[in-house]
Amino acid sequence: MIGKAPTTAPAMDLRKHHYIDHYLATISSKRRFVLGVAASFFVVSLMASTICPAAASSSPASLFSWFFSVSGRFSFHRSNDSATASSYVGNSTPSSSSLADSGNGTSATETLMENYSRSDSDRGSVKIHQCSPVNSSSSNPDEIKKTQTLFGKTEAASRPPEVKKSVPANYTDTSQNFSARKNNETKDSMRTKEGVYLKKCDIYDGRWVRDVTKPHYPPGSCPYIDGDFDCFKNGRPDDEYLRWRWKPHGCNIPSLNATDFLERLRGKRILFVGDSLNRNMWESLICILRNGIKDKRRVYEVSGRSKFKMQGYYSLRFEDYMCSVDFVRSPFLVKEQFLKNANGSDDERLRLDLLDESTAAYHRADIVVFNTGHWWTHEKTSSGIYYYQEGNHVYPVLEVMKAYKKALITWAEWVDRNINSHKTQVVFRGYSLTHFKGGQWNSGGQCHKETEPIYNETFIAKYPEKMIALEGILHKMETQVVYLNISRLTDYRKDGHPSIYRKKYNSTEEHIEAEKIQDCSHWCLPGVPDTWNELLYASLLREGRGSWKQ
Repeated sequence: MIGKAPTTAPAMDLRKHHYIDHYLATISSKRRFVLGVAASFFVVSLMASTICPAAASSSPASLFSWFFSVSGRFSFHRSNDSATASSYVGNSTPSSSSLADSGNGTSATETLMENYSRSDSDRGSVKIHQCSPVNSSSSNPDEIKKTQTLFGKTEAASRPPEVKKSVPANYTDTSQNFSARKNNETKDSMRTKEGVYLKKCDIYDGRWVRDVTKPHYPPGSCPYIDGDFDCFKNGRPDDEYLRWRWKPHGCNIPSLNATDFLERLRGKRILFVGDSLNRNMWESLICILRNGIKDKRRVYEVSGRSKFKMQGYYSLRFEDYMCSVDFVRSPFLVKEQFLKNANGSDDERLRLDLLDESTAAYHRADIVVFNTGHWWTHEKTSSGIYYYQEGNHVYPVLEVMKAYKKALITWAEWVDRNINSHKTQVVFRGYSLTHFKGGQWNSGGQCHKETEPIYNETFIAKYPEKMIALEGILHKMETQVVYLNISRLTDYRKDGHPSIYRKKYNSTEEHIEAEKIQDCSHWCLPGVPDTWNELLYASLLREGRGSWKQ
């Protein structure tokens, strides 16, 4: 024989080999399991550090509880392939397969948005590590930052704010004066202590709404209101004119916070320059800010005066904040001249090419609020006969609108040449409309029976020609000017004037006689000028310069 066939191994040896193979396979399976758990823990830790740092620092059990709660928010359709359908979290980009339509025709993207709109109870969120869904909804860091702005102070993307409910677009919480906008609008929003409003919002386009929290200070409480404006002390019987707030369409303006205003004004000076309507506004601001001071003795006029109708410079000092709120009378902004004729009579001229002597004070101010307009309606300015002068030339006659434009151009050119816009913020308040009915102030015009604003817009006056001229000049200036366009919003408020309540009356006869000459130009305080100052506050915050940065 060439050879023999091998003998069969004993049965005992064959069972031994099977046992050893099974033992080795078991060890390999356990090792793979341990390695798999370790790898999973590493992946979950990495995800947690990206999405929710608070969860990443917790125990393994809490970490996996957080992972399953987060993964439960997403409903991804498994593909028909044997491989698991791809998914994404954090800032990773979803693959095309993960966005494929589900069986019911709903895309994964739509499912995501649906999950975000659910309440926390529907999502099964974990309260221990409540992380905002913001980071999971967008791979664009700018979008993440914009979305976080809706929930409060913007934070870094790695530390999202705590969110317990999704915030719907255009949500308005009137109790906090808060208005949240859509994500694509928040890039134009700015946050104040009182709420959020849009930077591009026209805060002068709106309506008056009832507000029982007004006014900013109790009627009769402020000693710096001239008697002509103190309707409460002069016996006006109604007070409904105090209970209105200006509400722009599409956004909110912050209520004027006296403490915040003073803190931003610390060590600085704000100066009002103009006519008696700007004095109206100046007195309003003094009273609002003073009401926020505990020790009222720390607020005083530096020269000791308490009546402000006379020509001069007035300065209210807020000692606790080392700041001043000042006023200087300059009804035309340009220079008034009073000359003596040969026969001894007075001759008045208005120099359209020169500003008046108050310009020296403008340089010392950090904010200057200008106005002019009210005096351009008076008889002498309206007639324009031998009244307007440029250089040595006196115009025999000049239309009032041409003279008004010349005066504003002189003012604008002076501001561009002389105001350091890096130090001083220039503000111009628009024209305040009047409400004389049946005549003018000196011809029987009345408004004393008006107790409500105008509701029907058909009764609103045509937009003032003066403001059209002013706006054209402001647009051509090199200096950036904050424009308080209060003309239209004041036109609604026919109920807010002193009318016959510009002084006290000792008898019924005096009261009746007062109806012949009424004040339907100025405003009661508290009253409409308080809103002008709220708009000034909002505008300075929106500009965000210096101490007014957010």
